[in-house]
Amino acid sequence: MFMQIISGPVADRDTFFEEGARWYEELRPDAIGYAGGVWGMTPDGTGLAVATFESEEAAEANGARTEQGEWWNAMRKAFSDVAFQDFTVVDQMRDGASDRAGFVQVIRGRVRDEETARKTMNEDADRILAHRPDILGGLVGWAGDDGGFTQVMFFTSEEDARSGETTMRDSDLDHDYREMMATEPEFLDLPEPRYD
Repeated sequence: MFMQIISGPVADRDTFFEEGARWYEELRPDAIGYAGGVWGMTPDGTGLAVATFESEEAAEANGARTEQGEWWNAMRKAFSDVAFQDFTVVDQMRDGASDRAGFVQVIRGRVRDEETARKTMNEDADRILAHRPDILGGLVGWAGDDGGFTQVMFFTSEEDARSGETTMRDSDLDHDYREMMATEPEFLDLPEPRYD
């Protein structure tokens, strides 16, 4: 799996949502190797789009399509600034992305030791899910720079996610997660996620 995340402050909300909807209606049917995604806007006006593909090669081939380039030229105008993050190493929790989620949270951070963190996250997944029925799935992309990651978590609802956070706070699992971090993570919320 290959994952790409596009993010940045949105200057033109109408264009952002119109072009996002147009991609789903007009470009998605012929997208090469596209495996699904989620997009939307945070409460502070940051636009986010998470796209997954069967492979990096498929994503590159899709990006090279003329209609994809034309679409991006239109969508780019919605942002005052924009950044791309590509992930060739992606771990899944449960079934990964879930279009049944009523709330999505993107978490960016850096761990002290990537190999240990990946092993711990994978080993602890079942225990976390046993305590957090609000989690429908998740994706973790590793930046390939010895610790940088972006985690995309899919929750039943924002209310359930906040309740689950409270339940887990100060638990051994929460403590272990925080101990893995080299920096304080950044949280970006999509309270009204849209799916492709």
